[in-house]
Amino acid sequence: MTSMRISQLAERSGVPATTLRFYESAGLLSADRTPAGYRMYGEDAVDRLAFIGAAKHLGLALEEIGELVGVWEAGACRDVKADLRPRISARLAEAEARAAELAAFTASLRGALAHLDALPDRAGRCDPECGFLVPGAGARSVSARAAGPVSASAAGPDTGQGPGSSTSGSAPVSDGAHGGQPVDVVLSPGRRAAGEEAERWRSAPVACSLGGDGLHERTARWREAVAGATRAAVPEGLRLTLPVDRVTRVAELAAAEQECCPFFDFRLHLDGPHLHLEVRAPADGGALLTDLFGSTD
Repeated sequence: MTSMRISQLAERSGVPATTLRFYESAGLLSADRTPAGYRMYGEDAVDRLAFIGAAKHLGLALEEIGELVGVWEAGACRDVKADLRPRISARLAEAEARAAELAAFTASLRGALAHLDALPDRAGRCDPECGFLVPGAGARSVSARAAGPVSASAAGPDTGQGPGSSTSGSAPVSDGAHGGQPVDVVLSPGRRAAGEEAERWRSAPVACSLGGDGLHERTARWREAVAGATRAAVPEGLRLTLPVDRVTRVAELAAAEQECCPFFDFRLHLDGPHLHLEVRAPADGGALLTDLFGSTD
């Protein structure tokens, strides 16, 4: 049987060596060892990685993929199909819910801009008569992590932040287009309570499960989304300032990035016509952060 070292498997599969090591630590991929301690893989590793990659593109979590790989190894296609179908259905329902929530959030932003444009220009100082401070009509802000819910609220009473859960956790968005009623917005799934999720990125492995064409496509999408951004250094990362009309695209990309690279921490803040995106990473992920989002130089 053909044996490959990790560099050869990475070249054959298009999956970076750092990700292969991560898959091994997560129990998704196994390797034999030479007397000198080098990892050696059989030809079946290429097929396994293709299966894992396909499952990742469906948005399945690593623990789900591990369960599915166990079924796949048994060799019965009908069993894989039976196991996979409810997982895809669940992800589809979540994706449709997030799409509806983001559409509602986008509508609220458009309503806020329309309200702002309709207000008369006044020479005096801003006060409640300007309408900026009316709940549901003023500026929105988002300040949260893409690993959990994103909270967006109208200027006014603090609405708080909900728990980080992929199915029920969300944060309220005060939406002028909905009569000031909250609209839940969730950027990406999470499985633990908000307190446990808060600093997950700090301890996550610095490895990305994307590879090959998927990695190149994601990089190209990010570079297009943040083109022309003003960059400034923040502790452990950088802040990019963009036009506010990119919020939906950036939020969707941040959610997708967290799925494959959980060591990135994303925070979004809406400030009138501007969107401030803060991205952080652990110290050993700093080079990857710079490669993807640029530097302040």
